[in-house]
Amino acid sequence: MKFGYARVSKDDQNLDLQIDALRKYGVDEIYTEKITGTKQNRQQLTELLNKLRAGDTLVIWKLDRLGRTTKQLLALAEDFQKRGINFVSITENFDTSTPSGKFVFHIFCAMIQMERDVISERTLAGLAAARKRGRRGGRKPKDKKSIERALKMYFSNEFTIKDIEEATGLSKTTLYKYVREYKDKNGKE
Repeated sequence: MKFGYARVSKDDQNLDLQIDALRKYGVDEIYTEKITGTKQNRQQLTELLNKLRAGDTLVIWKLDRLGRTTKQLLALAEDFQKRGINFVSITENFDTSTPSGKFVFHIFCAMIQMERDVISERTLAGLAAARKRGRRGGRKPKDKKSIERALKMYFSNEFTIKDIEEATGLSKTTLYKYVREYKDKNGKE
């Protein structure tokens, strides 16, 4: 039996192109989901993988729809080979039931991993360049006066947490973080 798997990363993306290609290829059943490829726990993919039996074929529109790292893809390919499951990628035009298809699959896995590594490298270089220019990532630090005011209000025992939140603009979680730090620093219980 031929099973298809289609995936997009975001809810506002459309699966139609992939589904049309899978139907044209002649799959019997299609599993779809909208979730990023880096997530290990993809419910529809897990259900599909559990359903596959020896002699079945898994068809995807493009290799990166199945996984985003060489490790993920090669583990799946090894599992398919052990279980006697064929694997087809329409866009990359390979079928692992043939020796040349297996070879092409390994090349594409390496290319996908390289693409992710290059993107990661560019991101790190961009962050380093921004730091050199004095820009820092992450949240802006909280105003020290607001923190001091919140701590005074907290330790006075005259105000509720809600009162402190409203007066200082700090969230409950942030307030408790600074309370813990203050207690650790000043040896208070």
